[in-house]
Amino acid sequence: MAKVSLPEGANEERVVGDNRDPSNYNKKGKLKGEVYDQEIERLHEELVKLQYWIAETGERVLVIFEGRGSAGKGGVIKRITERTSPRTVRIVALPKPTEREQTQWYFQRYVAHLPAAGEMCLFDRSWYNRSNVEWVMGFCSEEDHQEFLRSAPEFVRMLVRSGIKVIKYWFSVSYEEQSARFAARNAEPLKRWKLSDMDLAEHELYVKYSMAKDTTFQYTDIKQAPWYVVPSDDKKAARLNCIRHLLSQFPYTDVTPPEVEIPTMAKLDYIRPPMHEQTFVPLEF
Repeated sequence: MAKVSLPEGANEERVVGDNRDPSNYNKKGKLKGEVYDQEIERLHEELVKLQYWIAETGERVLVIFEGRGSAGKGGVIKRITERTSPRTVRIVALPKPTEREQTQWYFQRYVAHLPAAGEMCLFDRSWYNRSNVEWVMGFCSEEDHQEFLRSAPEFVRMLVRSGIKVIKYWFSVSYEEQSARFAARNAEPLKRWKLSDMDLAEHELYVKYSMAKDTTFQYTDIKQAPWYVVPSDDKKAARLNCIRHLLSQFPYTDVTPPEVEIPTMAKLDYIRPPMHEQTFVPLEF
């Protein structure tokens, strides 16, 4: 892969914590698998506790995940929901807007997916598409872009005033790491579906995407709902850092319900039809 020279400040520099234990990382500087496995198991237990607490207290939580392609948004969302109930922790990943939606108020199609009491909604991309992907790819006019930058902070403040807790994460990945991940997807047929034309175009316009991020932060990094940046060149470390931070945003307590008594089968006089009358899948295993 040819080395590319980016303008000064355009790349997402890799950032690491000052207090991390060097013994937890391999020779490439990535978090060791056994360390990750142990911590993610603990965090899963805490996420389940948080889920019960949100359901019991009626909290309304909106978590937004933004960032470049392959930055790890989907990976952390998958780990957050791996042990939680989809009735309480819900993923929102909207497709391209329909022709009708394109004529609506820009924020309108997202409103229907906001959390109700006792729900945490995870937005895999959101209305911030307008100042990022849409602006980078030329899918919106400059007038629409400027209007969004004016309106988005007020829209979010309105959500916060209504009682919704809004948490925003930006997953940051360097040009070199993004290149490596795209190359790995391209080489693996089972993962090639993850490499879209939009990803390729975005990678080519990496510097413009840096401009878009900087502008988005300038206008929408508000005190009521600040942006939290998650450096993600090390995907496993990024997942742990993000989930640990998410948990720290709530004064949750352990309200896990106690074990229940499993009832015995109620007696009922009933004779079932013969099993051979049912159609079974081929039993090859």
